[in-house]
Amino acid sequence: MSKIISIGTALPEYQHKQEKIFEFMSRVYAINEVEKRKLKFLYRHSGIQTRYSVLPDYSVSADEWKFFTPTENLEPVPSIEKRMKNFREHAAPLSLKAIKDCLADYQDQNITHLITVSCTGMSAPGLDLELIELLNLPATTWRTSINFMGCYAAIHALKLADMICKSDAKANVLIVCVELCTLHFQKKYDPDNISSAILFSDGAAAMLVTGNNEAEGLNIDHFYSSVSFKSKQEMVWELSSTGFLLTLSGYIPELIEEDFNGIVNECLKETHLEKEDITHWCIHPGGKKILEAVHNSLGFTNGQLQPCYDVLSEFGNMSSPTILFVLKRIKEAMDKKQRNNIFGAAFGPGLTIETFVLST
Repeated sequence: MSKIISIGTALPEYQHKQEKIFEFMSRVYAINEVEKRKLKFLYRHSGIQTRYSVLPDYSVSADEWKFFTPTENLEPVPSIEKRMKNFREHAAPLSLKAIKDCLADYQDQNITHLITVSCTGMSAPGLDLELIELLNLPATTWRTSINFMGCYAAIHALKLADMICKSDAKANVLIVCVELCTLHFQKKYDPDNISSAILFSDGAAAMLVTGNNEAEGLNIDHFYSSVSFKSKQEMVWELSSTGFLLTLSGYIPELIEEDFNGIVNECLKETHLEKEDITHWCIHPGGKKILEAVHNSLGFTNGQLQPCYDVLSEFGNMSSPTILFVLKRIKEAMDKKQRNNIFGAAFGPGLTIETFVLST
């Protein structure tokens, strides 16, 4: 049986209060007072207090901007080349911070496999080769990259690590998720860009998965995934000449609330567990309404999603690393004297829902 034995997280240098980001957005969008009041309401009710970015711009005056053009109307907007240049500059150092946190107690671990995950930056040679060189891993290290899958990609990486470890008991798989979502701010004032500018932030997480049965950690018990093709246009992530463009339909929470309880039941069928047996719920905090939809679908009443709400409040939606921030918090708070069953889920383009069940 494969196990998660360690999780590390990292944040970039700049912390931005949600109210300061609102001031930046209202200035760049150049909206009237009516629209400004509407936008302020959305920021205040986002469930987010702070977010992080590799850019200082979201909390400074226009003449201090580093990434964006220092003019009130933000013309021209940064090109995709400029955004990818910033990704290449910041992604590896932030990843190393997460890896260092993950391997703090496992410095002598023999890393046999590396999986990198990102949907906010790509190049070749890419992050995987850069990390192998920076970590001084053998040039023969098995590696692969998961790109452009969005917020559920960490679970997809975990599925791949689980398959590797089941086929090789000596495998030690390092998963590294890094997302720099704030590089892709779009100036056009429309519902999709407004939602993105309210929710997304930067962060990285690393996870060590082993095939060693003797190791202590979280047992990987089961995976289940589902795609709602009827909803495939409700969440879309596309490339453009000015960065990556996100479509986020307001119907997504409604769709999740409608389907999620059934998906949980289908997943648990193979585990011989009931919902009542789940001690911890590790749900990707894609937004306050997403968590409320899951809460309603499962009929929760006792704060079962509090770690998810806490991560959303403190860090925003960092895309793929976010669920690992939640899982780390759950892992550290677990009662090790009892059996723990963890149900995890994340959502992304498709509309895709990936789930997992872990235990101690």
